[in-house]
Amino acid sequence: MFASFGNLANSMEQWILALGGSPWVYPALTAFAIVDGFFPPIPSESAVIALAAAATSGGGPNLILVIAFAAVGAWGGDQIAYQIGSMVDVRTLRIMRGERAQKALDWAEHALEHRGPAFIIGARYVPIGRVAVNMTAGGVHYPRRFFMLLAAIAATTWAIYSAAIGIAAGFLLHDQPILAILVGMVGGLLIGTLVEKIMNVRSRRKVAEMITSED
Repeated sequence: MFASFGNLANSMEQWILALGGSPWVYPALTAFAIVDGFFPPIPSESAVIALAAAATSGGGPNLILVIAFAAVGAWGGDQIAYQIGSMVDVRTLRIMRGERAQKALDWAEHALEHRGPAFIIGARYVPIGRVAVNMTAGGVHYPRRFFMLLAAIAATTWAIYSAAIGIAAGFLLHDQPILAILVGMVGGLLIGTLVEKIMNVRSRRKVAEMITSED
């Protein structure tokens, strides 16, 4: 199932990149980032990175607008995830029934209870993590206005971070735009994986400390 979703995500991403310098690339990117906020199989980082690389290496969209529209879309998607979490039992959702998704929800509940602001912002950099945290925030009725502020900070820094990877790839490989896009996408995937592993390790340490203190 996720393989078919992955193919859909790749098709959508290629469609966005094909728009290139067209004004339609910005609403398309926004929509992609919105869906990404509540549907784990659709990571939008790669689209932001690729568009930023294209903008830097020449012939692509406006870099500032890429960041702005990506941030707006990410914030909107996070709000939808929060709303879904406040209305349904997240653990029963079909896309969240897998072992990895259930572990992410366990992590999200613990994170929100002990370090809410840091984890809401940090989880934005982890595709399945952000969905788990934001839906869980809605499920536990985390203060909505505070969540909106934290989500805005997270979305903005995430968009800048993703674009920065694309910018670096574009500058280093300015005469090879296709290669710049590919390098940027791979770099984003590696960094996102690293962030996810670091957050998982920190979460396990916190749980171990709690168990030790209770004993």
